[in-house]
Amino acid sequence: MAGIYLDHAATTAMRPEVEEAMRPYYSKRFYNPSSMYRPSQEVKKQIENVRAQIASAIGALPEEIYFTSGGTEADNWALTAFAKTGNRYSPHIITSTIEHHAIGHTCKRLEQSGCQVTYLPVDGRGRIHVEDLKRQIRKNTVLISIMYANNEIGTIQPIDEIGEIARKNGILFHTDAVQACGQIPIHVQKSKIDILSASAHKFRGPKGVGFIYVRKGLPLRNLLEGGGQEQGLRAGTENVPGIIGMGKALELAVANMEERQKKETILRDYTIQRIKREIPYTRVNGHRWYRVPNNINVSFRFVNSESLLVLLDMEGICASGGSACNSGSNAPSHVITAIRTPEEYQNGVLRLTLGEENTLQEMNRVVDVLKKTVQELRKESPEYEDFLKQEKATQ
Repeated sequence: MAGIYLDHAATTAMRPEVEEAMRPYYSKRFYNPSSMYRPSQEVKKQIENVRAQIASAIGALPEEIYFTSGGTEADNWALTAFAKTGNRYSPHIITSTIEHHAIGHTCKRLEQSGCQVTYLPVDGRGRIHVEDLKRQIRKNTVLISIMYANNEIGTIQPIDEIGEIARKNGILFHTDAVQACGQIPIHVQKSKIDILSASAHKFRGPKGVGFIYVRKGLPLRNLLEGGGQEQGLRAGTENVPGIIGMGKALELAVANMEERQKKETILRDYTIQRIKREIPYTRVNGHRWYRVPNNINVSFRFVNSESLLVLLDMEGICASGGSACNSGSNAPSHVITAIRTPEEYQNGVLRLTLGEENTLQEMNRVVDVLKKTVQELRKESPEYEDFLKQEKATQ
């Protein structure tokens, strides 16, 4: 049985063009870009071409782009570099309750070092309220870190408004754009974003490489000590094949973004409507409109996510119950609890994230399998039996 892959928020398959672009840099063009001879300098030139390419894709300058090992490193670097702690100065950071753990766990560590952190609540659809943000700004607020789009429920935050508030108050604005870069248009200057994190494997590039954008003139602190790579701020020989692949992947992602968005939005909305119409006791999580095009997140009452995912896997359907970083945990994710999902819907969460290769035929099969599987699981649920008896008694 051919598989149906619906976990693109976890990772994506590299495009053939990306793999082809990377291949020479494993063999024929293996040179260290820090060496002085001509072949090495040619490799260095290609790296700088990618830097300019990425900068152009998000409205930045080439010198504002630094390569990293991925989104987690970029997030950690952003927070630790701009949250200066010490005995005489206790800085304040504002973030949200639904950030990726790369942000949330880093904030917890910074709190242990003397940093103050405010965790903004979100509404039932996963968006912060800008008025809440304004109220939480203090004299010692140095950084606002709000993700562009949530990795579990797909909700897009009011980025332009956040950027405006931060700039007016002289506060730096960082956004974790791992789920947004390559999926929706981003322009750091127009949105007044000071720092941005991204990861290549979310937009059909290779794993193990990403980038951080830092607005020119900001005092970015060293991440790693050693050689002079990345303007002396991140030492270590560059992941040349990964960087080349990331550049090619983002180039292709931007080139077909509009067409891909239209297709994924149609499939997303069609699938959600079928699920809502044909599977009772179902709740859609996340914002209806301010949502990345490829995200479907639903909760089924009287169903356990782990059992549902196992049965879907047996049918050749790859999906998740939320963030891949939370896999193996039976507890509801912090995102699902933060949006105040009713308790009876917290354990039956299913995330389906589309890619451009998914088809209407596949989504129809997924819904058909879901209908059957949810029904089977509910038949085994004592709570569901009691619920039906109560419903029948009240009629």
